[in-house]
Amino acid sequence: MWDKFKDQIQVFGRSLLLPIGIMAPVGMLMGLMGAFTQSYMIEQFPILGNETLQTVLSSTQQISSIIFSNIPVLFAMGVAYGMAKNEKGIAVFSSIISYLVLITTMNVYLNATGNLADPEVMNELGQGMVLGIQTIRVDAAGGIISGLLAAKLTDKFYRVQLPLAFAFFSGKKSVLILSFLFTVPIGLVLPFIWGIFTRMLIGMSPILMNQPFGAGIYALLNRALIPFGLHHVLAAVVRFTEAGGTWVIEGEYYVGILNAMNEVLFELGPSHEAWGRIMPQISPYLASGQMLTTLFRIPAIGLAMYHTAYKENKKLAKGIILTVVLTAFLGNITEPMEFSFMFISPILYIVYIILAGITVIPLAMMNVSIGYIRGTIFDFVIFGLLYENTGWINLVLVGIANFVIFYFVFRYLIVKLDAKTPGREDVNRNVTLLNEKRYGDIAQLVIEGLGGKENVAQVDNCVSRLRIDLKDQKVVNADKLKEAGASGIFFPKKNHVHVVFGPHVEFVRNEVDDYMAGK
Repeated sequence: MWDKFKDQIQVFGRSLLLPIGIMAPVGMLMGLMGAFTQSYMIEQFPILGNETLQTVLSSTQQISSIIFSNIPVLFAMGVAYGMAKNEKGIAVFSSIISYLVLITTMNVYLNATGNLADPEVMNELGQGMVLGIQTIRVDAAGGIISGLLAAKLTDKFYRVQLPLAFAFFSGKKSVLILSFLFTVPIGLVLPFIWGIFTRMLIGMSPILMNQPFGAGIYALLNRALIPFGLHHVLAAVVRFTEAGGTWVIEGEYYVGILNAMNEVLFELGPSHEAWGRIMPQISPYLASGQMLTTLFRIPAIGLAMYHTAYKENKKLAKGIILTVVLTAFLGNITEPMEFSFMFISPILYIVYIILAGITVIPLAMMNVSIGYIRGTIFDFVIFGLLYENTGWINLVLVGIANFVIFYFVFRYLIVKLDAKTPGREDVNRNVTLLNEKRYGDIAQLVIEGLGGKENVAQVDNCVSRLRIDLKDQKVVNADKLKEAGASGIFFPKKNHVHVVFGPHVEFVRNEVDDYMAGK
């Protein structure tokens, strides 16, 4: 039961990647547009004051903002798609029906009980306008509830057979009807549950949002949950719920650090009092905290690995290490590096997560106010160097200290523990196929390494790894998988293997699916 529960939580965590996947690039676009329409930016770059250009920029920002105005809808669809095992399209359709019914039912409840707040004070009472309906602000949680319900109902009833007189409503159509019916009581009960849940999250908030140690606790938990695929769940909770605090900006209440960040960063700008009051507190949980990992820690670990690689392997190790470092530096994908030592040396990874928690704490004490939700070099340039009052130099100072600490600790421990990091293993990984994007050849090697088609029960993937259910793990050929270009191979449980391909994983997955289907 525990293994099954853990698997479901991992699938749930991966399902959150879908809405986050659209939020990240659109957020970057909205951030650029928002930055270039700010008066302080126009003063520094007068060319931005062109009326036509400003119309284009402000219009693009307005279009981009629709994504962040409908985060619950995105989560409903993403969770339904990720969690449903069958008929994912019906699950997504049902999730929207469920969410619309949910917010409307809560509006009916508020009206019936006389608790519908006046517009002037509805934010203070946890209410707000959602898709034109005044309801309880359950935010992303409402979307998640609808997504989970839709996925469960789809898997259970998509083939249900009704009596002949009602045959038209059988199967997939029944899922839509049941989504409606099941959501109504949820919408009536949720106000009570939400009150309890809100108090629990608020109770967690002093720990996670403690200044300055909360950022360290969050960073430690975030890195510690990566092997289980649960770090996305933690991030979502802090970004979108009361666990990330409730922030008052010009009399309005903003739940979660990301909602507050959006308002201060894109609407108010560095000259507003909220910039100095709020941004230094929430920035370490978002971009600037992640920048410590992508811009400083990962390169430091990579350099330590290169310097400790065997002489005869340095040339090959250099290519591997440089690839995973650039993947983090440019794309904010750190897992390929982390998986390169996570399971071959658990002690090394434990040290890594402890250091990650400790070394982010100074960031929360040095008035760093850099957005956005990613943590790449592009964010540093756009939201660090081009914005005023960001304290970017403090991030660099803390980053340099992180680089030095991680480099020397890893260099010492790799040698001390004789960790088989890239360049220190007996079998060298082949990156030629990946570099040449020969995904069809890679897929063939992967299937052969897994013991053939008949040994593969199910194939899935997350952001950097294939997740494969097997019939017999004893026949897996690790050498064949390394020949395919895998940077990590491990068994989190019996007959279930993870094969790490980094940012190539989705292309590899597509070819594996085609190969399994005989295409």
